[in-house]
Amino acid sequence: MIKDYQAQKSLRDAYDFCIVGAGPAGITLGLRLAAAGWSVALVEGGGHAFDPRSQDLYKTRSSGLELYADETRLRYLGGTSNHWAGRCRPFTASDFSVQPPVDMPGWPIPYSEIEPYLPAAMAIVDLPQDGEFRAVNSTMDGGDFDADRFLLSTPTRFAQKYADALDATPGLEVFINCNCIDLEFDKASASLGAIKVSDYDNHQQRLVAKNFILATGAIENARQLLNSQSLREAGVVSPDGLVGRCFIEHLNIEMGTFILKGEQYKEPHQYYTTDAFVAEYHAGKGNVTMTILDQVVTYGRTAEVKQFLENLACEWGVASKVDFVAKFSCPGDGVISTMIEQYPDPQSRVSLLAEKDALGMAKVNVHWVVNEADRHTIKCIGAELAKQFADAEMGFVKLNDFVYDSSVPLKISPHAHHMGTTRMAASADFGVVDTDCKVFGTHNLYVAGSSIFATGGASNPTMPLLQFALRLVDHLDQKMRAASGRVA
Repeated sequence: MIKDYQAQKSLRDAYDFCIVGAGPAGITLGLRLAAAGWSVALVEGGGHAFDPRSQDLYKTRSSGLELYADETRLRYLGGTSNHWAGRCRPFTASDFSVQPPVDMPGWPIPYSEIEPYLPAAMAIVDLPQDGEFRAVNSTMDGGDFDADRFLLSTPTRFAQKYADALDATPGLEVFINCNCIDLEFDKASASLGAIKVSDYDNHQQRLVAKNFILATGAIENARQLLNSQSLREAGVVSPDGLVGRCFIEHLNIEMGTFILKGEQYKEPHQYYTTDAFVAEYHAGKGNVTMTILDQVVTYGRTAEVKQFLENLACEWGVASKVDFVAKFSCPGDGVISTMIEQYPDPQSRVSLLAEKDALGMAKVNVHWVVNEADRHTIKCIGAELAKQFADAEMGFVKLNDFVYDSSVPLKISPHAHHMGTTRMAASADFGVVDTDCKVFGTHNLYVAGSSIFATGGASNPTMPLLQFALRLVDHLDQKMRAASGRVA
């Protein structure tokens, strides 16, 4: 049942599970755990629709590259799926087996751990079970680049598609306008006993559960952990630890322009780096989209975000912060857009500020940086794309100077794919959660969503994060059944 916590504060004495955040991961976890017979509280800080009162709590400060976090991520029921463009591409085995050429390790598990959950994740986002991740208009295949292969969801709006299920699933209580403002950790038992929740009038209650899952996005998941005084006092998190570090995004670089020989593209052509490219150049993966514009339009994978911001900018007064929305090229231009992997870097991080928000939580600063390993990936992709494009006698690419000259500042836009701040690792020396998504040093605190990603590849994160959520459901269900003696 969906309840508005602002008006109805009817918490049970205790739940089997409390999930914080009702985006794709949180909604998937809530529905599946309740369907397995467990009592679940799913708490969402926002309401049914966009509201500045909720969105204001997402405001961040940037000390590195500008992230536009509070404009591109949405804080209400359904989360950022409310303006998701729907692009789906699965991880591959090499995303998990190839270690990044930096001091942080990659995934501590093989791809086979999440591969079985791909069909279920596809169904969740309305992809056909017999659907094949198709090549898109490729004229280069093999060598350094293959055709990119993906499917498009409708796109699925989780709050709308699953509204009836959220309201009618036995054992599931969904509380909107219910903000988690503290995690209460007991050092003696190494367990979270409760969270503290608040409405927008600062009326607060404790919500008690046996297990807790944070599913609020990479910035907010880190913020919740760092903000908890009891977790800090117990030494589970610290300002100098890994919580909040290794923030990664997909890099949208203004690579340059191109001209074609012969007939123009009728549709965008999309290419993806091969495993051979990654091995030869010790570089990251990347998608490159080449488009001939026939009119001035919003294009690329951030189209849904741009459209949302264009509609919002005037009425909400953020026009001055969204310069990238207004950028466009002229008809007839051949433009190159990208989605490039970024390597984990502890210097790229989310940290707390002394300033508090309206509910008393510490605000955050995001220091997003691109390092030399990332610049190497950008340079290799740009140079080899230009070479292969010419070798195939398709035309010519003119790269911007900052692509091949790392002394020139990058022109870069975010994709709003926030990852890595509670990364999965084999030990607490290199991450925040273990291979079961449980926070190191705790017995019952878990994290879901793309903040657990050890590396991000160049795949859109929504469908892979659902695979991890489904895997977590199985683990938690088995854990609870073993503890209670309940037969499956």
